[in-house]
Amino acid sequence: MAFPAKRPPRELRLLARAKINLYLHVLGRRDDGYHLLDSLVAFADVGDDLVCREAADITLRMTGPFAASLLGEGDNLVLRAARRLRAVSGKPKLGAALTLTKRLPVASGIGGGSADAAATLFALDRLWNLDLGAARLADIGLELGADVPVCLAGVPTFMGGVGEALVPAPALPPAHVVLVNPGLALPTASVFGRFLGPFSPAGRWSEAPADAAMLAQWLATRANDLTDAALGIMPAIGGVLSALKASQGCLLARMSGSGATCFGLYADAAAASAAAATLSRPGWWVAAAPLLDGLAGEAEPLVVAT
Repeated sequence: MAFPAKRPPRELRLLARAKINLYLHVLGRRDDGYHLLDSLVAFADVGDDLVCREAADITLRMTGPFAASLLGEGDNLVLRAARRLRAVSGKPKLGAALTLTKRLPVASGIGGGSADAAATLFALDRLWNLDLGAARLADIGLELGADVPVCLAGVPTFMGGVGEALVPAPALPPAHVVLVNPGLALPTASVFGRFLGPFSPAGRWSEAPADAAMLAQWLATRANDLTDAALGIMPAIGGVLSALKASQGCLLARMSGSGATCFGLYADAAAASAAAATLSRPGWWVAAAPLLDGLAGEAEPLVVAT
């Protein structure tokens, strides 16, 4: 008797891209202690690689230059996202073998963990044929972290509230960034705990800037309100910002999120690459990449038959 060939496991591959807060205003503070934010979030074409493969149970293997900093955490955001999605599905036998290549520094203000969790939710929703929809995935993501919903969106977005209020932003012009981290982790809670104000108004705009220079001009009238609090904890951020500002072709230098990663904005790839080459320091992490303004389809996973 001939038996049909067993279907090989499916595999999904995603790039969990770095999140950049082009500006970040703190509007106020709720009674429960959470701060209300207004931020323009964009994404750079650099990040962590996530591979999800059908399996009998949920497992995680980590590789890459920053994997060691996570190996001591038995329950990181990728595992939490996978387990939470399985619980929501009501199908306790679902499983996936997850492999995370960790290229983004940890606790660095560019949403590495949040982007990884978002990629996990996005991939497993497809791998497990759940089809929960964007709104439900965003709700699950918010349970995991304030930046997970915007990382699920994956396109330039005005983020409000504590991270749950998302509005698509006007198109961003072609631009490139250089990301620089001084090689030090900076916990978000510590920065917010040190922030004493003052509060700022919202900084949103409704038109699309014509080019990178105009984008930089508009951003220059806004700020990252957490910068002083972060500098008070980690003065090395000041050296990163100074080095970025001094690099040739830098249109704007600013800290992203709660730090310690900072970014420089450049008009083209050549200027960003040249700047990145001059910014190398012992212990610093430096990466040049395009600033993305693509549709969500650009972040679609590559489905690989094995």
